[in-house]
Amino acid sequence: MEYFHREVERMRAATRAALATTVLVLAPTLAVVALITPAASHGTMVTPASRVYTCYLEGPESPDTDACKAVVALGGTQPLYDWNEVNIANAAGQHRSIIPDGRLCSANRSKYAGLDLGRGDWPTTTLPASGAYTFKIRATAPHLGTWQLYVTRPGYNPSTPLRWGDLEASPFLTVTNPAVTDGYYNLAGTIPSGHPGRHLIYMIWQRSDSPEAFYSCADVVIGGTVPSPSVSPSASPSTSPSASPSPSASPSRSPSASPSASPSTSPTGSYPAWAPNTGYATGAKVTYQGVVYTCRQAHTSLTGWEPATTPALWLAG
Repeated sequence: MEYFHREVERMRAATRAALATTVLVLAPTLAVVALITPAASHGTMVTPASRVYTCYLEGPESPDTDACKAVVALGGTQPLYDWNEVNIANAAGQHRSIIPDGRLCSANRSKYAGLDLGRGDWPTTTLPASGAYTFKIRATAPHLGTWQLYVTRPGYNPSTPLRWGDLEASPFLTVTNPAVTDGYYNLAGTIPSGHPGRHLIYMIWQRSDSPEAFYSCADVVIGGTVPSPSVSPSASPSTSPSASPSPSASPSRSPSASPSASPSTSPTGSYPAWAPNTGYATGAKVTYQGVVYTCRQAHTSLTGWEPATTPALWLAG
């Protein structure tokens, strides 16, 4: 029995020695893997404030503005808590080819689809009419790269989801490898001239140590304040009166006319079919897959925002 115990202890010692040798052999490899694994890099524009950062500051659980409430209604609160990761991991500079029109603010990520909503009531930051200006980027991890800032062309309409054609062809500011100060990249530039009024500044941050890129949409008013476009409010009253004569016409008809009209027109036949890339006012009605839907908030439709899958935008019935 004593011999048996000695053999067991000898085998255990041999096993421990083998494991220790394995760890020593693998340690350099594990260290190399740790070194080449890229650290997470995140950030967004905070001066002027991007849409996602503005809504985050309002409070994801109970935003103040209708625009931010719409973001939460469409995608929940998590996108706002993750305000610093509107990114594409493998962008590699191919921004225009991998992000379609209407999806620029979300970087074509469904998680952030609410940032693409075409609305005239996005909160804005007022910028000087001209002169020097420092654009601040919040960075939670510093990395080398190039920042490009674009401004929208004159006549830009925020009620339509942002398209590449809405931006000027060239960035008004390009900065490579700026220093990080207290967690911010400070991009010294100049307010773009010839662009008074309501605009959007689009940021592309392309890392040079990785194919990853980050994107931001910041709504601004250059050179003063302008009233937000009243597309939604004006559209709602105009559709309401036009719809009211229909019920009032019913009593003037004879009872026999009502049944005869019902079989000739299906419940969905009097409303247009839903279509992408179409502007819809609050209260507008469409049909989709045989069901009538009522628009809950004004927007420009996109593929992927079908009425059946976006209850924040459409109400059945």
